[in-house]
Amino acid sequence: MSDPPKAPTNDRADPADPATGGSAPGGIEVAIVSGLSGAGRSTAAKCLEDLGWFVVDNLPPELITTMVDLGSRASGDVTRIAVVLDVRSRAFTHDLAAVIRDLDHRGYRPRVLFLEASDAALIRRYEANRRAHPLQGSGRLIDGVEAERALLGPLRDEADLVIDTSDLSVHQLRAEVERGFTMAVPKPSLTVVSFGYKYGLPIDADLVIDMRFLPNPHWIPELRDHTGLEPAVSDYVLSQEGASEFLDRYVALIDLVNGGYQREGKRYLTLAVGCTGGKHRSVAVAEELRRRLTGDRLTVHVQHRDLGRE
Repeated sequence: MSDPPKAPTNDRADPADPATGGSAPGGIEVAIVSGLSGAGRSTAAKCLEDLGWFVVDNLPPELITTMVDLGSRASGDVTRIAVVLDVRSRAFTHDLAAVIRDLDHRGYRPRVLFLEASDAALIRRYEANRRAHPLQGSGRLIDGVEAERALLGPLRDEADLVIDTSDLSVHQLRAEVERGFTMAVPKPSLTVVSFGYKYGLPIDADLVIDMRFLPNPHWIPELRDHTGLEPAVSDYVLSQEGASEFLDRYVALIDLVNGGYQREGKRYLTLAVGCTGGKHRSVAVAEELRRRLTGDRLTVHVQHRDLGRE
């Protein structure tokens, strides 16, 4: 389980407090991600990337301020920067303390996330990966773990958020990071891709639905040259027996699947909707799915891969 955000132990402003953690120069938010080797820094970094942070791994502490200054001059293209640090920079604890004070002085008020785990959990993870600890040297694995824990003690004491990952799965860790670094987690993104089976399946599809059970407008002379983007074709497709019931049930299924994907940390879903040529039925149904699914739960994008190929 994770500790709640800690009150600052020094005179730094609390970046989680709206009263003291207001807009920084250039509108930049800054986070420092560190902790014990094997405690989950890489997972936390990937989670922050998914939340829209620009993540830099193992940047030398003396370059952090330069990086933040560059971000503040990026005309709004970069608004949140997270720097992931570990003991590969051997003098980093002293240097990092000075960098944090300098960023505070400049008004950036970095938020520090510290990841830790029990000795037993860390040793188990290292043994599973058959890797040596970066501070182990010629000693035992436990020697490296203990040396790092002592080295990082001062940084842990000043962290704004400490997460103990000993008993957390990857998905639980992601959820902890999301709770700690977002006021509201961004909505999952659903991309609906219409396609024609004659041109092959989209290779990146998570889910595929086949609309070839509906009558094909291609065989209606007055509809053949039109597409599923046009009302005449769309009305024809959606009025067919079974179309409305299918969409009702599939929208409910997407809600169910989306909830499970969110719990597993997956925030990007691609749904492929196919018909024979990717011109009529799949296009009309993809647009109808956009209409039904767009809302508070999902951000929906539609692409018509094969429209115009005939």
